[in-house]
Amino acid sequence: MVIKKKEIIHTPSFFEDVYQVVRMIPKGRVTNYGAIAKYLGTGLSSRMVGWAMNAAHLDHSIPAHRVVNRIGVLTGKHHFATESMMEELLMAEGIEVKNDRVVNFEKYYWDPVVELDLQK
Repeated sequence: MVIKKKEIIHTPSFFEDVYQVVRMIPKGRVTNYGAIAKYLGTGLSSRMVGWAMNAAHLDHSIPAHRVVNRIGVLTGKHHFATESMMEELLMAEGIEVKNDRVVNFEKYYWDPVVELDLQK
């Protein structure tokens, strides 16, 4: 029996897809895990987006500080080098944070489903 090699096609992993979306979040804006999952067509995968973000904090090309939970809470702050780094990075971009939550979350919210579909 002869086994032929199958052509290996590289497809990006889910985490890489998440990182690609996160890199598109404009400075001074935030989004949430569920919005990223919905944009990627996996609306029930917000927890997996969270796992991807937890693994992204050492890659400085990924602005992980711009991803918060659905009500603007800095749930990922424990994965940064210091407990205050996520807040400091957001504040440096003009986003006010109080008690680990983005103040006026709706004002700073960036929805990739709306924003990126408009660009098509």
